[in-house]
Amino acid sequence: GLAVPAVQVVAASAMFKRGILLNSGEALERLAGVDTIIFDKTGTLTLPKAEIANLSEIDPCDLAHAGALAAASNHPLARMIAIASGAKAAPDAQEYPGQGVEAVTGGLSMRLGGATFCNAGDEQTAAAAAAWPDASLIYFRSGARVICFAIRQATRVDARDVVAGLVERGYAIEILSGDRQEAVAMVARDLGVGHFSAGLKPADKIARLKELKALGRHVLMVGDGMNDAPALAAAHVSLSPISASHLAQAHADAVFLGEHLAPVATALAIAGKARRLMLQNLWLSVLYNAVAVPIAMSGHASPLVAALAMSGSSVLVTLNALRARGTRELPA
Repeated sequence: GLAVPAVQVVAASAMFKRGILLNSGEALERLAGVDTIIFDKTGTLTLPKAEIANLSEIDPCDLAHAGALAAASNHPLARMIAIASGAKAAPDAQEYPGQGVEAVTGGLSMRLGGATFCNAGDEQTAAAAAAWPDASLIYFRSGARVICFAIRQATRVDARDVVAGLVERGYAIEILSGDRQEAVAMVARDLGVGHFSAGLKPADKIARLKELKALGRHVLMVGDGMNDAPALAAAHVSLSPISASHLAQAHADAVFLGEHLAPVATALAIAGKARRLMLQNLWLSVLYNAVAVPIAMSGHASPLVAALAMSGSSVLVTLNALRARGTRELPA
């Protein structure tokens, strides 16, 4: 009765002290079985804070209209435009996950999102990509005019070390992102991740998860945006940063605090140790009862001895469960 729940309580407490909030106890066992980790890029491997590199080139009127659309979006890059503009959300704005936001203002159709969603021309997108090779590009269409926002992001300060540590421990790492190829490739190269895909829609991420599941892989999905919510729900187990959209947090099995990526490695380390302790407790219980029950059945156990034996077994598994509070496997 105590072998597994005691470990779950102690492990959940250890995670909480390290800024990881579990939504369910069973997530521990699923985390312990992970062999593949998929990261979203924007807001997950990169910090939720970003800067608009070409802000001085944007007309204030365009910034205000784009900001009104951005304020209605849950995408982390859109939030940067909303903050820069200070505009309130357009009341009739409609968001299309993985594409962008659309609204009609003063009889004029406006869109904010990817190049395809905003019908940006090939010449314009090529020029923007050449001018801002290290930035994520968001387009704004107002009637027939299309302008581009170049948004620079910084990777989480410990992302390279965490990814390297996870690879060393045997995990397969992939990046699945809706951002453009060049921006994703740059982050993947900086972090030493060889497998990545860019320009993906939510359905594409789910399709990749299904491929991995068919291959017998147990996938941990780490994402933060509304676009990631379906993938978070479809994965074997999932994590989201505290900066994630409410929808992503609701679908994730755990949420981690702060601007570091280390909690992902910490959660996996604690979960792995917790599973080993659960198995140890179950075997301790089996061995304990294999000895104690025959003695009781033979009539050689007095009430006092039986009470002490029962208490002793509970104390034994509880003390073993307390070992989940710390582990040498945790990253520095």
